[in-house]
Amino acid sequence: MQQEEIWDADTAQRYDTPGSGMFAPEVLGPTVDRLAQLAGEGAALEFAIGTGRVAVPLAERGVSVTGIELSRPMVERLRTKVDEATIPVIIGDMATAVAPGKFDLVYLVFNTISNLLTQDEQVQCFHNAARHLTPGGRFVIELWVPELRKLPPGQEATVWHCEPGYIGLDTYDFLRQHVVSHHFRFDETQQAQLFRSPHRYIWPAELDLMARLAGFELETRHGDWDGSAFTAESRSHVSVYRVPPV
Repeated sequence: MQQEEIWDADTAQRYDTPGSGMFAPEVLGPTVDRLAQLAGEGAALEFAIGTGRVAVPLAERGVSVTGIELSRPMVERLRTKVDEATIPVIIGDMATAVAPGKFDLVYLVFNTISNLLTQDEQVQCFHNAARHLTPGGRFVIELWVPELRKLPPGQEATVWHCEPGYIGLDTYDFLRQHVVSHHFRFDETQQAQLFRSPHRYIWPAELDLMARLAGFELETRHGDWDGSAFTAESRSHVSVYRVPPV
């Protein structure tokens, strides 16, 4: 499964779920609030901007936002919301594509760094963020914590969400640090829809080392966008890395 094949026109058309899921106010609101605070009066660059879930409301808050995105269909969906002048987008891989100018904030939300399937690509992504930042600028990553403690010996999958009409489960390849997320959606009929996406999971300590290799320092780490404490029980984290000021 190549990323270009996953994020195709069909996926782009059904990606947005206004008011629910990752678009729910209680999820999106704190995300935009925190990013707007970190951007301040400066410009922001979103890696893997997608359909503009975060970028559009952030731009509405007065932040100058630019994006990098691999999927043209996702950008076409974004263009139904805002034009190129409002949110410019560079088509390309977030590990290597370059946007013009310098930014005070680069951000990568909702586990998307794990879409890069090798450690080398993930390290490249940090270097690419550093390349775009002004001295003292910040790189923000939202990422889940691998739930390997839930796996007894011999079991290779976890169900991480279950509700009427939806089951989400992950299957693990421990040797390569790979996981495939399976999203099953169904109704009262015998038909179901399956969407799958591959990822390379990253432990927080490994993420911090990637940051150091690119010249970043860890500034803060919280368990969510609201700023709750990151603990051994946290299922995800929001980590803020900073380029040292000159």
